[in-house]
Amino acid sequence: MSDNSKITTLLPDNIAALTAYSSAKSEKLTGTTWLNANESPYSRTPNINLADLNRYPDPQPQQVINRYACYANLEPEQVLMTRGADEGIELLVRTFCSPAKDSIALFLPTYGMYKVTADTHNISINGLTQELLLKGTVDEIVTAVADSKLVFICNPNNPTGSMTSLDKIRKITQQLAGKAIVVVDEAYIEFCPEQTAASLINEFSNLVVLRTLSKAFALAGLRTGFTLANSELLAPIRKVIAPYPVSTVVASIAADALSSDNIASMRRQVTILNSLKGKLKSWLEQSPAVIKVLSGEGNFVTLKLKDKQSFNIALEQGLVMRAFTLYGEDDWLRISIGNEQELEQVKIWLDGLQTPATAASLAGNEVS
Repeated sequence: MSDNSKITTLLPDNIAALTAYSSAKSEKLTGTTWLNANESPYSRTPNINLADLNRYPDPQPQQVINRYACYANLEPEQVLMTRGADEGIELLVRTFCSPAKDSIALFLPTYGMYKVTADTHNISINGLTQELLLKGTVDEIVTAVADSKLVFICNPNNPTGSMTSLDKIRKITQQLAGKAIVVVDEAYIEFCPEQTAASLINEFSNLVVLRTLSKAFALAGLRTGFTLANSELLAPIRKVIAPYPVSTVVASIAADALSSDNIASMRRQVTILNSLKGKLKSWLEQSPAVIKVLSGEGNFVTLKLKDKQSFNIALEQGLVMRAFTLYGEDDWLRISIGNEQELEQVKIWLDGLQTPATAASLAGNEVS
């Protein structure tokens, strides 16, 4: 038996069977225009203090916590800083779910890390649908959730952009009080801030809101997130989180990003990106190369291609977008909202798909 074989025999069954999350950056594509990871096109050069790196950091940097609490209209004790919202997901599963016993409820299709995290910790998946979440009654949803311990609602949903109304989230949370924790993932909420469920945290002890600085705040490389909830709910999570989750450098950059001036700058950028999204949607809806465009919120547009080979033509032009399978069909594409120059490359690609030469190329690449 080889050494590798000996190692695999040590793996728990759930880890041996695990399929890792395939992120936009893990695909190892090459290109010049990157619109595949829902990153902001606005780079930041923050002022940071590199003193005291010989000392361990504050586990929860108070200046960041205070500023984010102010931004979210909450109290500091209702804010927990994490390594991206992904750590918040993992902390919730680790804290509240018992392996091989509990389950989490998801509304598919949705963000993939909920499932990967549950699979990693041997937690069952109660796979529900976005259609149920959007069109079902609250009673139908609560019945389908059954005895799941955590209920994840990505809002706006990635990759569809669909929104669950605040009133519906309120009613679901109310009916699940004492039975389950409702987790609203608001990674894209800055693009529709009036829809935030953070305003409900003071009403419900079983509500969690996940946030990030990766999208609208243009700090995807920082890996900074926040778990928002009542202090009683956060208390057991604080026992589980690593002792020094936030580095001194990260804390310094995050505090700078959350200054009043930089928050105002972020909001101006969001206004621009939402306007550019409207322009992109118009191009896509007018293109004969696109069958369907999903309407929704967030800094991305999801669409169904007439011919999936169009994606390969984009790659040949250096244009990198996110291709994926949705509703069992592998001809879907998600385009992040870049700056005007980046979106112009999308327009050039779309226009090129309508030319006779490109049409002939697509016909030659058809898969029987």
